[in-house]
Amino acid sequence: MEDKAWKPKKLNRFILGRTLPNAILALIGLLFFIPLLWLVLASLDSNATLALKIPDALTADNYVSTLTSSANQRSFGNGLILALGQALLVVVVAGLASYPLSRYQLRYKRPFMYVILFSTGLPITAVMVPVYRFFLYFQLQDSLFFTVLFLTASALPYSIWMMKNFMDSVPIELEEAAWVDGASIWTSLRIVVAPLMLPGIFTIGIFAFAGSWGNFLVPFILLQSPEKLPAAVTVYQYFGQNGIVQYGKLAAFSIIYTLPAVALYVFGQRFMSQGFSFGGASKG
Repeated sequence: MEDKAWKPKKLNRFILGRTLPNAILALIGLLFFIPLLWLVLASLDSNATLALKIPDALTADNYVSTLTSSANQRSFGNGLILALGQALLVVVVAGLASYPLSRYQLRYKRPFMYVILFSTGLPITAVMVPVYRFFLYFQLQDSLFFTVLFLTASALPYSIWMMKNFMDSVPIELEEAAWVDGASIWTSLRIVVAPLMLPGIFTIGIFAFAGSWGNFLVPFILLQSPEKLPAAVTVYQYFGQNGIVQYGKLAAFSIIYTLPAVALYVFGQRFMSQGFSFGGASKG
């Protein structure tokens, strides 16, 4: 009798253990799916509101209006300049900075790595006031170039930490073989190390691009001219006065705004998955 009573309890626990997590995941997925569905339907509705409804007539006017606007085109271009500029600089500088940390036995290597680790957890909002004062003092504000430099500096601690782990996974014996053949350190870094680190390079580059593309606070504070603001800031143009919001154009702008990040993620997904497994096998 005890065995028969135990089996239903065990079966019920097994079913509960499988259905409860799936139900929670389904609820979370639904919470994400509904806003996305509203974005798609509202972008095709000329009279969109906050209500989730199927448009009476599908139209692409919101997309046409968004794409043909010279202000929007300029803002998307500014966003690409900031995001691509930061991604390229982060990959190059982090790669050069992580090489001696990975290959050489430096005296203050461990404290320096702890400083980098601490810097990764420092919120950017905590330093924006002194940074803004610094930009004002040296008259660097309202410059896309110097904004890119600051975005690069803010992303370097995390990028250096990740890049070092990726570089640790590249056997130094391959470099030593290249040195025996007469290659310099720069040549071995470019021909031997960099190709083996492509998954890690793509991972860091995509993270840097996505972080800059979606950054609102930094360009909002450091850039004053409307013609220099990126799309992450100019999205507020669809929030009119007296609480009037152009929901259809806002939805179309939001979908177009997400396309570069989504396209880059889809393109580099294979490299990112390889990069995480590659970094996980590092020596630390």
